[in-house]
Amino acid sequence: MSDPAPTRRLFIKTYGCQMNVYDSERMADVLSPLGYAMAERPEDADLVVLNTCHIREKATEKVYSELGYIKQMKLARQAAGQSMTIAVAGCVAQAEGKEIMHRQPAVDLVIGPQAYHQLPELIARTHRAKGERLSADFAAEAKFDRLGSDRKPSGVTAFLTIQEGCDKFCTFCVVPYTRGAEFSRPVEAILAEARSLAAQGVREVTLLGQNVNAYSGEGGLAGLARKLSQIEGLDRIRYTTSHPADMDDALIEAHGEVEALMPYLHLPVQAGSDKILRAMNRAHTAQSYLRLVEKIRKARPDMAMAGDFIVGFPGERESDFEATLQLVAEVGYAAAFSFKYSRRPGTPAAAMPGQVAEEVKDERLARLNALLDEQQAAFNESQAGKTLPVLFERAGRHPGQLSGRSPYLQAVHVNGPDHLIGQIVPVHIESAAKMSLAGSLALEFA
Repeated sequence: MSDPAPTRRLFIKTYGCQMNVYDSERMADVLSPLGYAMAERPEDADLVVLNTCHIREKATEKVYSELGYIKQMKLARQAAGQSMTIAVAGCVAQAEGKEIMHRQPAVDLVIGPQAYHQLPELIARTHRAKGERLSADFAAEAKFDRLGSDRKPSGVTAFLTIQEGCDKFCTFCVVPYTRGAEFSRPVEAILAEARSLAAQGVREVTLLGQNVNAYSGEGGLAGLARKLSQIEGLDRIRYTTSHPADMDDALIEAHGEVEALMPYLHLPVQAGSDKILRAMNRAHTAQSYLRLVEKIRKARPDMAMAGDFIVGFPGERESDFEATLQLVAEVGYAAAFSFKYSRRPGTPAAAMPGQVAEEVKDERLARLNALLDEQQAAFNESQAGKTLPVLFERAGRHPGQLSGRSPYLQAVHVNGPDHLIGQIVPVHIESAAKMSLAGSLALEFA
């Protein structure tokens, strides 16, 4: 059993009105899951926050005077091998802005009274700049654990981790705190693992990362995909999960030029309302997402889109939800993952006002799922009559049946001999169900 994470100390000095007292309590709440407990004195604190008020006479000068004292405490802690982060919040921070940082360089960050939900992000970024790691008490997500390069694949498909961590700081997500800054594995290490997998019979790899298309190795994700496509026996490449902000032109061009890159792209949008997207800190708008989808489909006309959606995010009104439905209607998804918003302790969204009632979330999720299910069924049905290359992965549930995947990640079932497992075979699609396709082998394989 690992030792508990060391506790950091937080001291908040509050000036002015009762609203500031309330705001200080909120700041303490959102920082608690990052390991911060309250200190009684500023000299004992790892983080000192001055929550300021601009109403009182000479309020600004009082803040600068206080900062002078705290600067000396910071220097004393540094001399003792300890660190201190100084933050100025509240109305003076809003009014003075960059002037505070200019007049008192000991200040690490300034945050206005309407941006307290960004405190976890700002603190994390400040620590990263100092080369420090926060010890948060969130549970790590096991599905993103690093896979060893000497592992033995269990079939003809395999996951391959290329990137971990995230710098996006979506307000509903714990990953930037649990996994830290974005880190990309070296290209050669990935290629070596991929060659090992291919030598053991793997025909398809799915590249993994919390923010996989932010991969920053030489050539980016596009360059990596091109190199992977040259490995003998490795015929299919997928990747997940992507962020719209990191879908660059080089990667889009690769989708149009690299045959091994499958025409199925999981590109989460989360919501169709710009107001909600801003509250989520998503760094894109509904229109920029739609333009991106248009650009991708121009490069690869048969691209099947998949998405993620959160309904009932704090502050979501019916008009915001309707905007999400409109975006879904415009994109047309082949698959999607949709969820009710749920509070993750310590994430900025958990402390936001306007939390949506559970019954409202349930009703909205049902409407969204009805539309998404309709679109998925329509996409599956559109494959009937086509001949698709199918990678057979295993025997099916019924005697004499094989199960595989189409280029669009659909499950495909046919009757056929076991020796076709591990091969990519043309299949004539005869019918479609909600979650799968059924067909028959092309004549030369029947």
